[in-house]
Amino acid sequence: MKILITGGLGFVGQNLDLRLKEQGFSTLLFDKDNTSEELEVMIEEADFIVHLAGVNRPLNKEEFYSGNANLTYQLTELIKKHKRNVPLIFSSSIQAVLDNDYGKSKKQGEDYLLEYKNETGNDVFIFRLPNLFGKWSRPNYNSVVATFCHNVAHNLPLTINDPNYELELVHIDDVVDAFIEVIKRGSKEIFNNVKFTHKVTLGTLAKLISSFKESRKSLYLPFVGDAFIEKLYATYLTYLDESDFAYKVKSHVDERGSFTELFKTLGYGQFSVNVAKPGITKGNHYHHTKNEKFIVLSGQGIIKLRHVNNDKILKVSVSGNDLTIVDMIPGYTHSIINTGTSDLVFFIWGSENFDPNRPDTIYLNVE
Repeated sequence: MKILITGGLGFVGQNLDLRLKEQGFSTLLFDKDNTSEELEVMIEEADFIVHLAGVNRPLNKEEFYSGNANLTYQLTELIKKHKRNVPLIFSSSIQAVLDNDYGKSKKQGEDYLLEYKNETGNDVFIFRLPNLFGKWSRPNYNSVVATFCHNVAHNLPLTINDPNYELELVHIDDVVDAFIEVIKRGSKEIFNNVKFTHKVTLGTLAKLISSFKESRKSLYLPFVGDAFIEKLYATYLTYLDESDFAYKVKSHVDERGSFTELFKTLGYGQFSVNVAKPGITKGNHYHHTKNEKFIVLSGQGIIKLRHVNNDKILKVSVSGNDLTIVDMIPGYTHSIINTGTSDLVFFIWGSENFDPNRPDTIYLNVE
């Protein structure tokens, strides 16, 4: 099945093209550098058309109508010329109901398609999309999210005229999912919606994106349990320069080895890595409420645990060759000893972020 995508090299087009190819579809990409003759050839080959091409940042308002309304009309005329019965998705805008040139040009495009459907009987599916965001969106062009992400990633200022202005946003993956669902199964409706949209004020949006940059210093991971924050953080990362993909964290190093906090979370604890030199014992403390999970990744050692009110010692042999997770139980003092000849590297999950004012760590030798 061949899918013709107009605006195939744009933000939505690139994402749709990639996802369609992943699912075994063939694509035909029409963009601004193609000719009308090339478009005709593509129309003759296409089994489905997704009409994304349009203008949203013109030099003058006339370009709204030539790039949105007139191009849509020309597309329908070419389909009729070649007598193709081919379904078509049109990416319109929620602004189609507003009294501005962009909205009016999109509404004209919708009207052309409704007339075309009535005349030919061909299936038409219209999506009135809100503000889009996601990977490959152009800053200072496609959306404020792209602009904010780009500016924060590159230490540029954010311009916010009204921090309380509320946006309705939709992520590119959700848009592509909706398009592919219609391509595969059709729809009973002419006007269709994307299932998942998100509302956020400009002020909150700016704070969230700024917090993503700060997270490398604070070690607090964004709360990706929230669907919008997960999508927004994924979007932000795509605006980093390649030279910024990697970053260092601070290690506490001494003659015994090292301890490095990796990540902190809001409600899901802290992640760290600990290194013990050969013959070194670490730990010898217990917790009241905080609990931990140890897993040795490299080297070999023994974990010892003892209930604080008796003398019985539990010993667990651990090795990077036999990955085993060991729980550090509240009320049990515990230690880990490097019994090998190389560094013992172990990963630690703690149920809470370390608070120096309330550490819940009481030193007590296991033996």
